[in-house]
Amino acid sequence: MALTDLANPSRFLTVANRAIPWLGGATIVAFAFGLNLAINSPDDYQQGATVKIMYLHVPSAWLSMMAWGVMTVAALGTLVWRHPLADVTAKAAAPIGAAFALLCLVTGSLWGRPEWGTYWVWDARLTSELVLFLLYLGVIALWRTVEDPARAGRAAAILTLVGAVDLPIIKFSVDWWNTLHQGASFGLTGSTIYPTILLPLLIMAIAFTLLFFSLLLAAMRNEILRRRVRTMRLLQASAAS
Repeated sequence: MALTDLANPSRFLTVANRAIPWLGGATIVAFAFGLNLAINSPDDYQQGATVKIMYLHVPSAWLSMMAWGVMTVAALGTLVWRHPLADVTAKAAAPIGAAFALLCLVTGSLWGRPEWGTYWVWDARLTSELVLFLLYLGVIALWRTVEDPARAGRAAAILTLVGAVDLPIIKFSVDWWNTLHQGASFGLTGSTIYPTILLPLLIMAIAFTLLFFSLLLAAMRNEILRRRVRTMRLLQASAAS
C-alpha cells in the first residue's frame, strides 16, 4: 500500500487498527526494558541519584519538539497540499505534545532544584520550552473554540507555522546565549555521556517515541470517527428540517 492510499480515511482506519496493538506492545516492552536499565544505572559522580530524572526529562523534551514538527508538516499539508488527514494529524498531536512539554517542564524543575537551588529560572532554554507549551495550549484552544473543523484547521495551521520558529530557538538557545542549562550532549562527533547512562537514555527515548506514535494513531482514529458522527448528525438534522 502506497503512503498516498492513507489519505483515504477508511484505509487509514484499517491500517491504524492493525498498527496500534503492535505499537502498544512494543511501547510496553521498550518501557519495561528502559526503566529497568534506568533504575539500575549508576549515579552521577556530581549529581548523584538525581541524574536519573534525565531518563524522563530528556525524552519528553525531544518528543515535545518532535510533536510540533509533526504538526508543522501537517500544517503545510492543510494549507498547501490540502491533505484530507493533515488537520486530523495536527489536532491529534497537539494534546500529546502539550503533555510532553509539561512533563519536560516539571521534570526539569525537579532536576534543577538540587543543582541550581531553585525550581525555576528565566533561562533561555526553559523560557523557550515554556513558550512552546503555551503555543500548544493556544492551538488546542483554537480547535475547541472554532466549531467548523475546516476553519479551525486553517487557523491552527497558521499558528503552528508561526510557532515553528521556537523550535530552533529551543535547540540552539544554549549556544546562542549564556544559560544555566547545560549544553548539548549529542553531536556529529558523538556523545559526552558515559555509555552506562547513555544506553538507558536511548532506550527510554525509543519508548517515548513509540508511545507518541501509539497515542497519535489512536487519537487520529478517534477524531476521524468523531467527525463521521458529526457529519451524520448534521445530515439527520438537515433531513429533519
